[in-house]
Amino acid sequence: MPDQLPAQHLPGLPGLPVHDLLALDRKHVWHPYGPMPGRQEPLVVDSASGVRLRLADGAELVDGMSSWWSAIHGYNHPVLNDAVRGQLEKMSHVMFGGLTHEPAVRLSKRLVDMSPDGLEHVFLCDSGSVSVEVAIKMCLQYWRSLGRPEKKRLFTWRGGYHGDTWQPMSVCDPEGGMHELWSGALPRQVFADPPPAVFDEAYAELLRERIGRYADELAAVIVEPVVQGAGGMRFHSPEYLRVLREACDAHDVLLVFDEIATGFGRTGALFAADHAAVSPDVMCVGKALTGGYMSLAATLCTSRVADGISRGEVPVLAHGPTFMGNPLACAVADASLGLLLAQDWQTEVKRIETGLRDGLAEVAELPGVADVRVLGAIGVVQLDHPVDMEAATRAAVREGVWVRPFRDLIYTMPPYVTGDGDLARICRAVRSAAVRG
Repeated sequence: MPDQLPAQHLPGLPGLPVHDLLALDRKHVWHPYGPMPGRQEPLVVDSASGVRLRLADGAELVDGMSSWWSAIHGYNHPVLNDAVRGQLEKMSHVMFGGLTHEPAVRLSKRLVDMSPDGLEHVFLCDSGSVSVEVAIKMCLQYWRSLGRPEKKRLFTWRGGYHGDTWQPMSVCDPEGGMHELWSGALPRQVFADPPPAVFDEAYAELLRERIGRYADELAAVIVEPVVQGAGGMRFHSPEYLRVLREACDAHDVLLVFDEIATGFGRTGALFAADHAAVSPDVMCVGKALTGGYMSLAATLCTSRVADGISRGEVPVLAHGPTFMGNPLACAVADASLGLLLAQDWQTEVKRIETGLRDGLAEVAELPGVADVRVLGAIGVVQLDHPVDMEAATRAAVREGVWVRPFRDLIYTMPPYVTGDGDLARICRAVRSAAVRG
């Protein structure tokens, strides 16, 4: 596959050659985590189906990223397409203030039914980062409503990532993370070192001690359970979740699980919290919620939290996005979750886990590779140096695969419908990226 796409006309955009499109993109379009104007030329995607992205030149790439971990059913799925079409014929949107509709109610009921015990109330959000913002706001307002406004700090462990809006940035890794730029302006939270991969009683005792020491000022503990995502793709023992639950209960602190990356089967359990049989007070979900079709997230909480807020001087949760409960997004999310639960997703995720373990095993022996780790439908290769992202991406593309390395990591989170042949191709591409990166 050539590194540069040839000049041609895009289907659906007559008269606009690819090179002109890319010139306009460079001039006007600000891509995530990139400079303006851009320095790297993006590939132009014309369509997607199954697990493949079709480029403007007709070439196809197997998507090893599930579009940032969201497209668990692949692309252009007939069940999800029908859900969108059916809802579009009724209404695409209606305000959620003072009104309600069946897609939002059905989705909320499904989320309550499938989530860990005790989570009874659903606040629908625009994105994962906003769902964390809402979760933090819930916790702060809960304590204010109970007459304890001094409980306004958050406790977490380093190496985490919770989003790019203000409060979520404050609980991302304060030194090694991408939000270090804002460290002097963000609220100052309480941190512990990153959790070890295997259970360590000394580290567990550190968590207990830290929560106890700061309990009078802590509103909540917030963590990514079992897998830390964009902060470093680290895995840790589920036993730490039990330690956090017990310590929070002992010291009257709320517990928040950010399941935006881990929810809906990605780790081999429906939610990562299920590995420990632990329920949080508040839980955030997003990404795979709509099967990658539209932006939607949700913040779930217990009746304790909701009732506490309702008893306050301001007895409402002070948050209400314009597109909250968007009917199109809710309809496709409900269809996506129904599709997930109707199939043997655990067997499929286990199959992918086995394929990634087998396919990436030899990568651990390559020079420059520090670690290879696999959990559920997640495969991670960690280098002992920063990735040359451009070179690594080109190497994967030459193998016919799309991956998006960052920092010292080359990783894959393929759609659950990825076949064994395509899974082997993804592993070959990750290997090539590790060699070139």
